[in-house]
Amino acid sequence: MKKQQLLLAGAGILILGSLLIFGKTVAKKEVMPMPESATGTVPAKFNVNNYIGLAKQKLSISRQNYLSTLENSVKRGDVKEQQIKSYNELATFWKDSVHEHELYNFYVAEAAKLVNSEKNLTFAAQLILKGLRNEEDIAKRGWEAEQAIALFEKAIELNPNNDSLKVGLGSCYVFGKGMAGDAQETMKGIQQLLQVVKKDSSNMQAQLVLGIGGVISTQYEKAIERLQTVVKNEPGNLEAISWLADAYADKGDKPNALKWYGISKRLVNNAAYSKEVDERIKLLK
Repeated sequence: MKKQQLLLAGAGILILGSLLIFGKTVAKKEVMPMPESATGTVPAKFNVNNYIGLAKQKLSISRQNYLSTLENSVKRGDVKEQQIKSYNELATFWKDSVHEHELYNFYVAEAAKLVNSEKNLTFAAQLILKGLRNEEDIAKRGWEAEQAIALFEKAIELNPNNDSLKVGLGSCYVFGKGMAGDAQETMKGIQQLLQVVKKDSSNMQAQLVLGIGGVISTQYEKAIERLQTVVKNEPGNLEAISWLADAYADKGDKPNALKWYGISKRLVNNAAYSKEVDERIKLLK
């Protein structure tokens, strides 16, 4: 499991590393310090151009030369189509040749902005949202959230009635800067998601992220209600179960916390995961 260094609002919520179980990403939680903004220290902003520059330095000379060819391939004529082609080729290079998936996501997003179709914008936004949920660097997480938000917003302009896009947008606020301790961003996400569940209470992804947002913002009663709804409809949803256990734990309801931690252990059936949960349980007793 991969540990995350996430900063959370309040007295410290346990947030999890990541485990892929049954096709779902489950976060592993540990006590984290207050966000740097709360201490008066502003974290450095992430600069994608600097990031690309550092990544280039790690390449062989031949790959650097090939990359330079791709970057300078746009000539006169149909500049937009050439730029789209260039971005797609750059995305493929970083993914297949270097296995640098963050830059693959970045160039896919740049191409999607130019194509400006709902399909391309949604694909790029979901890629970035998936990546930012496991991002350890707070500054990079915030930048990724901003990129995904912009993509979802463009897609929603093209299809205002698509609830999946609205859930994605709300999730960016919750799992991005909200997860890093920005309460206002968490509330922005919650407001987006509430629009969806008011229209369709059976949207379990929206209910799940609302529940997680409730834990992050210490609204434990609301969080438990949302997460219980998800578990009732999706009994095998490990992410909902793990957050439900944390909600009870942070609320101070030890019996229910132990119950749901135990259920999560049985579902995962993984020694490393069980060890992490046992450590959390020790703090409750």
